[in-house]
Amino acid sequence: MIFAIIRVLKPQYYQLETELLLATMLIRTGRILLSECYYNGRKQVIIVKKIELLAPAGNLEKLKMAIIYGADAVYMGGEAYGLRAYADNFSLEEMKEGIEFAHSRGKKVYITMNIIPHNADLHGVKEYVKEIKAIGADAIILSDPGMLMLIKEAVPDMELHLSTQANNTNWASAMFWYNQGIKRIILARELSLKEIREIRENVNKDLELEIFVHGSMCISYSGRCLLSNYMAGRDSNRGLCAHPCRWKYYLVEEKRPGEYMPVFENERGTFIFNSKDLCMIEHIPEIIKAGVNSVKIEGRMKSSYYVATVVRAYREVIDTYYREGENYKFDPVWLEEVSKASHRNFTTGFYYKKPGSEDQEYSSSSYIREYDFVGLVRKYDKDTGIAEVEQRNRMFTGDEIEVVVPGKGYFTQIIKSMKNEEGEVITSAPHPQMTVYMPMDQEVTEYSILRRKAK
Repeated sequence: MIFAIIRVLKPQYYQLETELLLATMLIRTGRILLSECYYNGRKQVIIVKKIELLAPAGNLEKLKMAIIYGADAVYMGGEAYGLRAYADNFSLEEMKEGIEFAHSRGKKVYITMNIIPHNADLHGVKEYVKEIKAIGADAIILSDPGMLMLIKEAVPDMELHLSTQANNTNWASAMFWYNQGIKRIILARELSLKEIREIRENVNKDLELEIFVHGSMCISYSGRCLLSNYMAGRDSNRGLCAHPCRWKYYLVEEKRPGEYMPVFENERGTFIFNSKDLCMIEHIPEIIKAGVNSVKIEGRMKSSYYVATVVRAYREVIDTYYREGENYKFDPVWLEEVSKASHRNFTTGFYYKKPGSEDQEYSSSSYIREYDFVGLVRKYDKDTGIAEVEQRNRMFTGDEIEVVVPGKGYFTQIIKSMKNEEGEVITSAPHPQMTVYMPMDQEVTEYSILRRKAK
């Protein structure tokens, strides 16, 4: 326990009088930083609340990977009301398991209910949120005033976050939602860091601000895409986006039917359809100084490998900055790490300037994949040094792999040998998710990742 009266200095800083008993469990959470200073001749302890690292959880495995590799919180969707209809999503039973897994490690879980609902979507909302509350969800993410009203009626003490779908771009709008009971605003992607700082300065200190720092950029207004509905009959604002902004297009001139002219994506063409991926890993200090409470990684449709790799890199950056302070220097290895997950080329979006032609992809809408996720460690025997590995891509003896260990770094080794479940020596693991056994050069743990340069 901590025996003290806490006095708020500024949004993320708290001063405690000395002669405290500081429990070790406080430090273990990883969410705070302790330092000492002197005030009026007396030693003071300053607790700095770290910015939250929020990760996507498209299914139970991705949730576990996000948390194990360093996320402070995850966001996930149930089988209704969320914006990723083609993600695996969670049944209530899976939600409960995921929430218990997160809470046992001091982490939080937020449930997405951020569709733009039609009348038919409102049936059953109250019953659904009562169930979410009962299984321990920490907050609900929503975007619609009607949903807000229904949820508050059903679970009045539930923490509520306003989705980026609500297009919050100014402090007055943020305060409006705060007065309606919103605890956190997920700001629109169209804001600059300067505008975010202005919002922080003009809203109540208790109102939390969250921003996207990594992942896909929707070419529309904060995800409010109309192309998908118009061209594919799939409502992106109800979780069914067909991603038509990434399709290849041709023009037909009115008086020349049947003559299809390709639309080239270059500096003079329709480049706005295909954005580069957002990546702010080099700019975490500026984000923290802007007064943001949470940084969000996009990607509920992405792989477990993507989630683990990106979360791990941002975790290292955030922790290093809080630890080093003014001595902090960005390590290019961190940018290299996020590049090892499937991605497009990177952009800083709207944070520093309005995106131009250099922030678009002209040559292709495909992803860059420099590394393959080939295996996931399920068990490890310290006595024998043998790991039980679940195959995720074909691998062979003689392959050079990188082994990423949760909470540690990674090491490189050669796959010297493999055995199947029958104990037979094999030279390749060709079958999806087959179990193989292989020696490790160094100690590993469950959920360690095996990756290989793409061939």
